[in-house]
Parts: sequence; structure tokens; C-alpha cells
Amino acid sequence: MTEPMPAPAPEVPRHRWYHVAMALIFIVFCMELGMFLVIFPWSDFWDRGIFSALAPEWRMYWDNAYVRGAVSGLGIVNVYISLMEIFRLRRFARRS
Repeated sequence: MTEPMPAPAPEVPRHRWYHVAMALIFIVFCMELGMFLVIFPWSDFWDRGIFSALAPEWRMYWDNAYVRGAVSGLGIVNVYISLMEIFRLRRFARRS
């Protein structure tokens, strides 16, 4: 009686340099966008932006602190995503 062949070991994924480069570009993009969205709604430029001039009747909503807080909240989410991606960079570490 012949024994069944054992299943082959799964192949370890090989990451090329462009995988790491794209991960770093994504991290930088998310961090910059997040920091911008956290800071910009509370600056003086927020009131003079193009979006507030497009529809003057929406100005009362645009100047609302809750809207500014929501935009800053999106920025915090982007910063969180970039930090999680930094921790995920370990997937590119060589395993011997």
C-alpha cells in the first residue's frame, strides 16, 4: 500500500521593491491628507474657500462647528489608517 503524498508547503509570497514603495506612498498620502483635514477646518482659510463661495445659502452649514468636527474626524481616520499601515510594513520583512 502506498502512502499518499503530503501536501506541498504553501509558497511564501515574494514582495518586490514596488510593493514596498507603493505602501510607503500610501502611508505618506494618508498621513498628509489626515493632517490637512484635522487642521484646515479650524484655520482662517476655511471661511474663504471655494466651497463656501459656491453656494452662499449653505454658509450656515459650512461654518457650523459640527461640520468642521466631522471633517476633522475624517482626518483622524486617515491618520489612524496611515499608522496601521506603518505597523503592517512588517509584512515586507524578510523571513528566513
